[in-house]
Amino acid sequence: MAERIFESEYRFCLILWRYEPIASGELVKRCAEELGWKPTTTYTVIKRLSERGIVKNEHSVVTSLVSKEDVQDDDMDDLIEKRFEGSVPAFLAAFTRREKLSDEEFRQLSDLIERFRKGDS
Repeated sequence: MAERIFESEYRFCLILWRYEPIASGELVKRCAEELGWKPTTTYTVIKRLSERGIVKNEHSVVTSLVSKEDVQDDDMDDLIEKRFEGSVPAFLAAFTRREKLSDEEFRQLSDLIERFRKGDS
């Protein structure tokens, strides 16, 4: 996915991913409840994301064309490239300086690294 999703759009997409496929009127209602948006704001975001190929609005039913995981992967790649010069170890070092890992989290990371090493990502 090459198209950047901004923070407010991401919050909108979190709602969409949770309920899709969803009627646009119901999505407007949920965005009002969860984000405090006016109907015009939600319809504008639907239109903008539709034009960018991120969502589809067909017969007033909205569905995503990109997954939450794809968006998160792109954001992570962008963060690591911009702030850590493309170095995953530098990112992990910075993260672990701020966050103490539990034994379980450490085990999960170790398992993930081992699966990646074996090519089972």
